[in-house]
Amino acid sequence: MIGSYFQKSGIYIFLISSACAYYLLNAPILLGHYDLGWHLAAGDLIRDHGNIPFRDPWSFTSGGKQWFNLSWLWDVFASALFRYTNFSGLVFFVVACGAAIVGYLTSICLRSGVSAIAVCFSVLPACLLYPAFAAFPNIYLAASPNISTMLFSVIFYGECLKPTRRVFFLPAIMLLWANLHGGFLLGFLIVGVFCGVALLRRDWVNFKIYGFVGCGCFIATFINPLGWHIYEGVTGTLGNFVQAYITEWWPYYRNITIPGSIPGILYILIFVAFELRYRGFCPLEARLLSWLFLFLGLYQFRYMSFFFIFSTVPLSLHLDRLLPKSSNNSEVERLLLFAGILMACALPLVDMQIDPALGLPQMLSEQDILYLETHFPHARLLNHWNYGGILIFRTRGAIPVFVDGRASTAYPDALLRDYFKLAQLEVNEADWDAVLAKYQIDTVLWVKAHEELRRFLVGKRGWKEAYTGLYASIYVKPHRN
Repeated sequence: MIGSYFQKSGIYIFLISSACAYYLLNAPILLGHYDLGWHLAAGDLIRDHGNIPFRDPWSFTSGGKQWFNLSWLWDVFASALFRYTNFSGLVFFVVACGAAIVGYLTSICLRSGVSAIAVCFSVLPACLLYPAFAAFPNIYLAASPNISTMLFSVIFYGECLKPTRRVFFLPAIMLLWANLHGGFLLGFLIVGVFCGVALLRRDWVNFKIYGFVGCGCFIATFINPLGWHIYEGVTGTLGNFVQAYITEWWPYYRNITIPGSIPGILYILIFVAFELRYRGFCPLEARLLSWLFLFLGLYQFRYMSFFFIFSTVPLSLHLDRLLPKSSNNSEVERLLLFAGILMACALPLVDMQIDPALGLPQMLSEQDILYLETHFPHARLLNHWNYGGILIFRTRGAIPVFVDGRASTAYPDALLRDYFKLAQLEVNEADWDAVLAKYQIDTVLWVKAHEELRRFLVGKRGWKEAYTGLYASIYVKPHRN
């Protein structure tokens, strides 16, 4: 009996080990989220003071606006983990979350009654594609609060697809989710799809179950430091004009990279072909969620990752119909077990390949910030958007930032509109002059490669390029005290 159970676990060992090896090989990318710096700083701030700040302590442009930190619990956890394990601990935590997603998707597909081979051909590609490493920095398996949304979406999907008593634990998960990331609204969408299909089928038993779970989840979201204002914070992000300037909110075609995006495009085409050919052979809810997030992903790239996740069940069912039926499924399980053990044994070797100097994105180095702190400690700084989180992490407000990735959750819209007038390749001299004067800017920290800005500030306005790093330049206003 033990041998049979161990053999059946071979598919889990194989898929989890294979995916984890891929994730570990991309360890530096897992730390590549531009907002990681301020998340860690926020966690330190909360742990040090024992409360959650509602006003931004790191910028000079927030204007007293309330700071809606929708990820405060993730920040605290990541901060504590980083304190004791450094960046390597964050990497292994992300990989562990990725492993949990792989295992859960495998379980969902096997519960649908498909063969082990069909599960492998659906789950493994999806779990290699949804992180979107080819579209860096738009990555969805990373040291960021978004990892909780990826994981809990899979849990909600699996528990609603085959409802058991465990479905009534979803409100407790929602309580955790609502304090970890603003993406908790996706939980309502998932439950709502299942509830709507139950109503369509007049399946009153499941309709009542999903309705009760949905109400419980809604109540759970109010158990957080922001109270009902949590929805004010979420709605301030969704649909905000800032999305037009952030690449993960752009359409799919604007995030395509060649050849990196070719596997994902092929996966989408295969899914569509199977769906059109084998209609009606998988749960309607799984198909609806897959198609919904496919269209949402084409509209806004960030949702494409959820398409890959939700499409595993329909794709595995379609593949199971297409693949020849094997009379010796136990032999396949043994082969997967053997391959999985080999892959698991290789994981320590893969771990050894991780760069020992893991850290925040190198777009702004410690040397760059040290020069800024040493020579311009009282700078009235205009910083590039992508530098804000790293500056907060390194200086903790010693040099207040102009803007960072918290966007509309921490900054007024007027400030953000002023900034994005400058965030263009083509320099609009009138806009730059207006912003520099309005906020009394005397120091600019910007991307070194922006040659047109250098010609404008240095050549036309007489500023000095005081420092040039590997990726960043520091410009100083003439006659600055």
